[in-house]
Amino acid sequence: MAKRLEDMTLAELWELFPIELVPHSGEWASWAQDEIRSLGFILSTFHPVISHIGSTAIDGIFAKPIIDILVEIDRDKDWEMVKNMLVDAGYICMAESDMQMSFNKGYTPKGYAEKVFHIHVHRAGDNDEIIFRDYLNAHHEMAIEYENLKLSLLLEYRNNRDAYTEAKSGFVSKILSLAK
Repeated sequence: MAKRLEDMTLAELWELFPIELVPHSGEWASWAQDEIRSLGFILSTFHPVISHIGSTAIDGIFAKPIIDILVEIDRDKDWEMVKNMLVDAGYICMAESDMQMSFNKGYTPKGYAEKVFHIHVHRAGDNDEIIFRDYLNAHHEMAIEYENLKLSLLLEYRNNRDAYTEAKSGFVSKILSLAK
């Protein structure tokens, strides 16, 4: 019998869910729009602003086949209710703070589902991910530089998502400085 995800160690999870980078797929935008519609329905009482972010939203570059979506909620809304509504809808809460929550969908005890989503819930206005996405879509040469960085990190960090993300942070900061 497969071990439950919540009973696995971080090392076991990273082994089951390695970082994979694949060529850009035209399906990603459609998958994102379907998920955005679903999230909009689930959270309709909060009037969220929902955007496709991450590498799957950057034209033409290799990316993890995981759709990142940013959900912005007004600062005065009931944060706990937002969390409960998403958990009740089948999203797994991975992390939370006063300003941000992170949810996953599409992770199974046997590995990735066909469609995998990371939902980033932020307080309204906390949206550097959109600035980053838009800058790279407007500056293809920088998008290619980002792709090359990610590909160069893959071998070393395939089974360590946190270190992979940290290794990209300098580039992300550079792009945000340029964009702002």
